[in-house]
Amino acid sequence: MTENECQLGHKKEIMAVHDAMDVLNGKWKVSIISSICYYNKRRFSDILNDVEGISNKMLSKELKELEINRLIKRTVLDTQPISVQYQLTEYGMTLKTIINNLAEWGTAHRKMIVGK
Repeated sequence: MTENECQLGHKKEIMAVHDAMDVLNGKWKVSIISSICYYNKRRFSDILNDVEGISNKMLSKELKELEINRLIKRTVLDTQPISVQYQLTEYGMTLKTIINNLAEWGTAHRKMIVGK
């Protein structure tokens, strides 16, 4: 592979990472996906409890963006009162390995820094 081809491949890789981070950007999205991923199906209030510090308004906004990006599916349940359930789409399930790897890395990093 020539140096030019190598640089082009590297630029495409950086662009791909940028595209991925564009979808997963912000403080909350990865945590929201993680909550849904871990339990498979989650109600709004369950996610709100899992993701410490997020407001109702912010959770609602982030869920809408994840739905627009086809990572989660929103289902309105026929209950009294009406409740809404979220689950990863088949496409969203492709993030499961990344979420698991991030969790493992985060655990190892905490041990490295804090020693616990």
